[in-house]
Amino acid sequence: MSDLDARLRERLTAYRNDVVTKAAGPGPDQARHLLRRRRRMTAVAVAAAAVVLVVAPVVANAALRGDRNPPVPAESVEPTAPPTSAPPTPPPTGSPSATTGTPSAPDGRISRAQLLATRVDLPSWPSSLAEQGCTTSKVRLKTNTTDLFVPELADDAFRYGDLDDDGAVETLAVVACRYGEASAKQVVAFDRDPEGRIVTVGRVVRTGDGFMDVRAVEVNQTGSIEVRVADLVPCCGTPTYLRREQVRTYRWDGERFAQTGGPTAFGTDPRRTDLRLSMTHELVDVPGADTRRELTTVFTVTNAGTLDAPQVAFHSIDVGERAGGDWSKCDPNPAPQKYVLSCLLPGVPGGESRRYTFTQLVPGEPGPDAHTRTFEVEHHDTQDRPWPDLKPADNKVRSPMPL
Repeated sequence: MSDLDARLRERLTAYRNDVVTKAAGPGPDQARHLLRRRRRMTAVAVAAAAVVLVVAPVVANAALRGDRNPPVPAESVEPTAPPTSAPPTPPPTGSPSATTGTPSAPDGRISRAQLLATRVDLPSWPSSLAEQGCTTSKVRLKTNTTDLFVPELADDAFRYGDLDDDGAVETLAVVACRYGEASAKQVVAFDRDPEGRIVTVGRVVRTGDGFMDVRAVEVNQTGSIEVRVADLVPCCGTPTYLRREQVRTYRWDGERFAQTGGPTAFGTDPRRTDLRLSMTHELVDVPGADTRRELTTVFTVTNAGTLDAPQVAFHSIDVGERAGGDWSKCDPNPAPQKYVLSCLLPGVPGGESRRYTFTQLVPGEPGPDAHTRTFEVEHHDTQDRPWPDLKPADNKVRSPMPL
């Protein structure tokens, strides 16, 4: 073998050994290499399937809506680690959620001028007033009117608050309908609809529901409505000191306003008592040439109540010339009274009786103006103020003869 052949054989042997060494056969390294390659291919397939699952409903939904330009799926990129970001900031308390898309309630703050400038529907009036003309449908409210049976906006100040827990303010106003010297009243809640129109939420309360007058209205911090009501209207000569007041609380229950606190009735007035009157009389001739006769009347007053009557007043008993008895004990300067007051005397404690005697000189024969008379007793306080009786029918007696 020549030197050239020997060198050629050495090179072929070295080349064969080098190729065999670099060509890896089946073994652990090759298995790990194949496993890593399969995992990468599986991950790519799963990611592609996920993209299809996400995009397919969107495209289908767009097709159902008739969108001409359905969303285009994003291009595939090599998966990378998601960037670290802060959690989303929650919406401010009391504001509508950005994810729900719930619209906020309209602002129901209404001014007096705005309410007077529009027509509104009112809750019902008592049937007796409705029949006379107190209307409810599309009413244009008046103000400071003297017309009867015409709905008007009372002078009471408007009140504002979230009355129905919708997060927005509503308006409270007092509307009235005059039927004489007094007026029926309603406390009514108003709001705005989404288009901004004034609408009626409902009636809180009205007179006739156990009381006769609305004195004041307030809205507290919880949205409850406090209404100050009175058991009578101080009109028509009725003194204001007779009025009793209460505060009753109302709240929206989802369908209407209902009372949630305060008294529900006034009950018996503890400032009044029950006086009862009975009478005996004696008529005798006067000795001498006087043609008049002497009339002696004895009144028995029984206080059937538990409240003391500091004073009692007798009305219309002055029928002749005063001639004796308890006339000298009458208060000479009583406070001005509504009725003709004959005599104001010390009263009767609760549960007791007292007799009062009055002697008068009257004509011997009844004159042309003579007639039977009705005598009355009345409870007065220490300030000479009269008080209605719990049972006024038995406070009166009638004379048996014309006087």
